[in-house]
Amino acid sequence: MPVSALDFRHWMQELAPGSSAADVCRQSGVKRSTLAQQLVRGKVAETTVVAIARAFGQNPVLGLARFEPYQDLAASTAPPTDAELLSQVPTARFLQELLMRGGDTSAPAAVQGECLPGAGEPTVRQWVDAIDDGELRHRVSEAAGILPQNLSAQLRANRLSPELAVSTARQAGVGLRNGLVVTGLVTPGEAGWDPSACEDAMHRLKDADLALMAADRLAALGRALRRDDRDAHATRRVWEHLG
Repeated sequence: MPVSALDFRHWMQELAPGSSAADVCRQSGVKRSTLAQQLVRGKVAETTVVAIARAFGQNPVLGLARFEPYQDLAASTAPPTDAELLSQVPTARFLQELLMRGGDTSAPAAVQGECLPGAGEPTVRQWVDAIDDGELRHRVSEAAGILPQNLSAQLRANRLSPELAVSTARQAGVGLRNGLVVTGLVTPGEAGWDPSACEDAMHRLKDADLALMAADRLAALGRALRRDDRDAHATRRVWEHLG
């Protein structure tokens, strides 16, 4: 949910006293027309808040926490669970670890660092699946007042609005900031995740669990590629019929 424009103006006066809207846009990279439109509508997007907070040296999580929909973020400092961390590990990294544990000396050395999911990986859906107790989607739909099919549509598209991501974390009983990380709104470091958290979680996996998780990821990848092939084939058929 976008934040109140009035509250945003008050926050900006505290964050950058004496700065004009033009100054704020120039330093943050937010387009002046974008900010002006949001202020006129009375609602400022979370992405705008995050960009401005970063530009003026404030942690964007704490910047969002200044606004009513996200005030719980300031106190929610619980570290991510291993299930959450593993949901953000790229599939290629699981396969690499599997080869290394199997004694394959040709496998490239692991790169240490923050969780950096591969491009196109369904990190949001993987995160929800990792924390779902079987009723999570139902609870989120009820709490947010949205239809279950609308929530499912967002997850199929591998996205969640910031408000829904925080609500999902709340309903699952995990750190609220984690929802903002998996959607890409804030970085793991900004949310307080340890830089080596994902690697450490993977190293704690037993060999059998690692193999099963890698197999699940490959199966999911295979299904996604098969769907893409069917869609591409259907598109070609349409163009062929058109002429």
